[in-house]
Amino acid sequence: MRKPELAAAIAEKADISKEKAADVLNVILDEITGAVGKGDSVTLIGFGTFEKRSRAARTGKNPQTGESIQIPASNTVAFKAGKALKDAVN
Repeated sequence: MRKPELAAAIAEKADISKEKAADVLNVILDEITGAVGKGDSVTLIGFGTFEKRSRAARTGKNPQTGESIQIPASNTVAFKAGKALKDAVN
């Protein structure tokens, strides 16, 4: 399911226009992005938790040449699924 399809499903279930549903979805995603970007975690009970995680610098290998390279430290986003989501998948 892609973002427009999700917005259409929200519009149908909430009995609002597709444009309004797309706006609501964009606001939700912007708020999650902003919070995680600031280092806060976002927990949606039953669905899961989005959080910022740090990766340490490490040594890797160039797959074409086999040469060792330094991979710099970076930040990434992690998602941990909640119990209700895990149960729905299993």
